[in-house]
Amino acid sequence: MATLPADMVVEAHFLAKEDGIIAGIAIADMIFDEVDPLLEVEWFKNDGDVVHKGLQFGKVHGRAQNIILAERVVLNFMQRMSGIATLTKAMADAARPACILETRKTAPGLRLVDKWAVLIGGGRNHRMGLFDMVMIKDNHISVAGGVTNAIKSVDAFLQQRNLQMGVEIETRTLEEVKEVLHFASQTKTSLTRIMLDNMVIPQPDGDVDVSMLKEAVELISGRFETEASGNVTVDTVHKIGQTGVTYISSGALTHSVKALDISLKIDTELALQVGRRTKRA
Repeated sequence: MATLPADMVVEAHFLAKEDGIIAGIAIADMIFDEVDPLLEVEWFKNDGDVVHKGLQFGKVHGRAQNIILAERVVLNFMQRMSGIATLTKAMADAARPACILETRKTAPGLRLVDKWAVLIGGGRNHRMGLFDMVMIKDNHISVAGGVTNAIKSVDAFLQQRNLQMGVEIETRTLEEVKEVLHFASQTKTSLTRIMLDNMVIPQPDGDVDVSMLKEAVELISGRFETEASGNVTVDTVHKIGQTGVTYISSGALTHSVKALDISLKIDTELALQVGRRTKRA
C-alpha cells in the first residue's frame, strides 16, 4: 500500500486469461461493498456466462488502495468458483439426460460456495451435510451387518423421531441391489435412492465398461432414483449418462478442480500485451 497515494482513484478491469464459465460475480460484489461501499463495480457478463481468453468482462472504479485491498480475496473466490462452474458445465452437458451432482468433498469452510458454483455451472446439489439426507455408505453397511439391516435401522430411527427426508443406500454389487429391491418389495421403507458405486469398470484402452451399471439400472426399473458413482470423468460421463441412471456424482468437481485464470488489471493494455506474449490472453 506504500506505493499508492491515499486519494488516488483508478479503474481496474477483470480479464479472462482462458475460456470458461464465469462464477463468483455476486460474491465479488459483496466483497467490494464490504471493503468500500463507494467503489463502483460494473459487469459485462453474469454468473454462468461463457468468457473467452482476452475478454474484459467487468470493471471497478474507485480508490486504488481499496481496490488493491479487495483484489486477492475477490480473485480467490472467483477463480475457484469459475473453475468449478467450468468443469460442471462440461460434465453436465455430457451427462444428459442424467443430472450431474457434486459431493461433500469440498474445501473446508467453502462448502456453500463450492456448491453454489456447481449450480452456476448447471449441475445439481447433493446433500448439504449430515442433516438433510440419510446416506447409508459402505462402512455403515459393514457395521450394520448388511444392506437389509442398515435400511431397517434407518427406517426405525426416522420413524422414532418423526423425521422425513431422503434416504440413499450405497450398493457395490448386483447382489446388494437385488437384496435392497427384495427388502423394499416386502416392507414399507423410507428409501428413495440407490447409489451404484464403482459399477463403471475402466478398460485397458481408456474406455469404460458400463454393462454392470446398466444392468443395475434395469433391475431397479424406476422404482427408486439411481446414482452412479466412481470412475466419473469428463471423458466417461457421457457413456455413463446413457445407461438410464438418474444422477451421476463426481467428487472431482470440487475436491481437485483447476481454478480458472482471471486477473484484475489497472493497466489493461499492458496486461493484454504481456498475456499475448505468454499466450495467456
